[in-house]
Amino acid sequence: MADWGPVLIGVVLFVLLQPGLLFQLPGHHRILDCGGMKTNGKSIAVHTLIFFTLYTILILAVHVHVYAG
Repeated sequence: MADWGPVLIGVVLFVLLQPGLLFQLPGHHRILDCGGMKTNGKSIAVHTLIFFTLYTILILAVHVHVYAG
């Protein structure tokens, strides 16, 4: 049986943490911009760190597992 937990967690976090989709930290005009659909290098770096931090916590500490079939 394959463990689909890491794959699903990665996809969901990737979609939700895209800079500019829901929020952008840091934004162009303020510290936090919501729904601007624009991005910059700083926000890409911050969102990457947030992604890997949450991914690591969910996979290694919480042990999220999803088995199919």
